[in-house]
Amino acid sequence: MRRGIAATALVASLALAATACGGDSDSGDKAGGPVTITWWDTSNATNEAPTYKALVKEFEAANKDIKVNFVNVPFDQAQNKFDTAAGSKGAPDVLRSEVGWTPAFAKKGFFLPLDGTEALAEQDKFKSNLLEQAKYEGKTYGVPFTTDTLAFVYNKALFAKAGVEAPKTWDDLKKAAATIKARTGVDGYWGSTAGYYAQPFLYGEGTDMVDADAKKITIKSAEAEKGYGTWLSLFEGKGLHKADVTADAYAHIQDAFVNGKVASIIQGPWEITNFYKGSAFKDKNNLGIATVPAGSAGKAGAPTGGHNLSVYAGSSKEKQEAALKFVKFMTSAKAQETIALKNSTLPTRDDAYTEQVKADPGIAGYQTVLSAAQPRPALPEYSSLWGPMDDELPQVASGKESLDKGLSDAEAAFTKLVPDFSK
Repeated sequence: MRRGIAATALVASLALAATACGGDSDSGDKAGGPVTITWWDTSNATNEAPTYKALVKEFEAANKDIKVNFVNVPFDQAQNKFDTAAGSKGAPDVLRSEVGWTPAFAKKGFFLPLDGTEALAEQDKFKSNLLEQAKYEGKTYGVPFTTDTLAFVYNKALFAKAGVEAPKTWDDLKKAAATIKARTGVDGYWGSTAGYYAQPFLYGEGTDMVDADAKKITIKSAEAEKGYGTWLSLFEGKGLHKADVTADAYAHIQDAFVNGKVASIIQGPWEITNFYKGSAFKDKNNLGIATVPAGSAGKAGAPTGGHNLSVYAGSSKEKQEAALKFVKFMTSAKAQETIALKNSTLPTRDDAYTEQVKADPGIAGYQTVLSAAQPRPALPEYSSLWGPMDDELPQVASGKESLDKGLSDAEAAFTKLVPDFSK
């Protein structure tokens, strides 16, 4: 999961029109010359893409028979653009696919099964739960490229000044926030109204938006209502910042945290480099990272996010072979270490967590909370469920509608997204 990367539609469309040469198109490949494959990278164009561009050059230097056409596609546009391109046989040969997209595109037949291919030759090196997220109906359609989860991140100096520790439960957080406000004058916590960021409150009650195995919508179950009730309660009270339902809410919360204007938030490792740019974390060791607080069920959990590298099933055999070699290179231990050191992202394989990588307190901190990361079910429609939650939760948090109505409206929207699920 990552904040959408802003770009104008004109620039994006021109760039894609000029470079989307995957699929059945062999333009740019001369007989006997190098094979050209196109890679759609969906990372942050400023903070992350330069590292990937450098690795592409390294790959090309070691593989003279392959050229990689690197295209950075804004994350918030990539899913729809690939869906359209794949349907018309104009998709890139390799896609940096968000883990939630992988089963959906696999179901449509857009991705090549990778089991037994060169790309998965070292699959025993990858974290098993991440490989599970790359599967659909027993086959693997992506190689884990980056991983992430949400954590409770906090300002150690403010917590120390208030004499409080990282909370173990949501009730602990309420008490800590009040103490921090009283002793420092700074709000202790600022929550998000986005559906993805509310997931820990569901996991804390032992439930989810849906029960994929039972094919049942559970967004209005007693457990879910309790979880969202706790989420709602963290917008009112001493030391708890009120809900921001503006279009710039994400930026407002992030900026307040990195500059010491709020003591804690829930956030993912994709913001590690931006944490360090703030005045509060010039000393990187001031960044505290802990598992999200637990709910009344005694459980603490956060969604597993990240990206896989997937190969387009519509590409020619020659391009697929080149793409598989490229995916293997980009997900190798050496490349994963380089990416982690340059971008402060979490590797997906254990042998990439070298001492140098773990010297980054942000990476080391997030590595400790990965055990609480909960994989998403292999349900193609699962990621689309956050859309209705993103519509309803801000309305609830702002007081424009009740929690009961918000969840009822979300349930109604879910019945259209997963029509074969019962309520």
